[in-house]
Amino acid sequence: MTEKEYNNCVTEYADALYRFMLKTLKHRPDAEDMVQNAYEVLWQNRQEIKTETAKAYLFKVAYNKMIDHYRKNSRMDLSDNFDHLERGIVERRDNLKAVLEDALGRLSEQNRSLVLLKDYEGYSYEEIGQITGLSASQVKVYLHRSRLQLKAYLVKMDNLV
Repeated sequence: MTEKEYNNCVTEYADALYRFMLKTLKHRPDAEDMVQNAYEVLWQNRQEIKTETAKAYLFKVAYNKMIDHYRKNSRMDLSDNFDHLERGIVERRDNLKAVLEDALGRLSEQNRSLVLLKDYEGYSYEEIGQITGLSASQVKVYLHRSRLQLKAYLVKMDNLV
């Protein structure tokens, strides 16, 4: 991959990669870091990467960095988990976007990533498998289960009021 092809990758894929990371991580600075790290790895390995596979490579690197991030941050203080409860703010979910965001937030990191890659970014089952290291059939099964979980949450009237 030449420098010009690398720059084209930045122009073409940065927004989609950032959107995926932001939807998954829900933290702007972390999402920015993950995108930056993915492009750094692409730059370091640009001699071995073909331009046709650069997008899938970027998403795979970012996905793996995100998994590492979750593993590292899963060992947080219990008090961090209850900060939002201390505020005592109850938000009303009166628009569909907030309800969908809440529903996606209830999925595991892996399942949320699969739904976002398929339904938001439009990847095929095979491409998602390459990014996540799963087989296409595993991706289909996990996506089906995730969608059932989303449906079960979204059809409850309590969640819409």
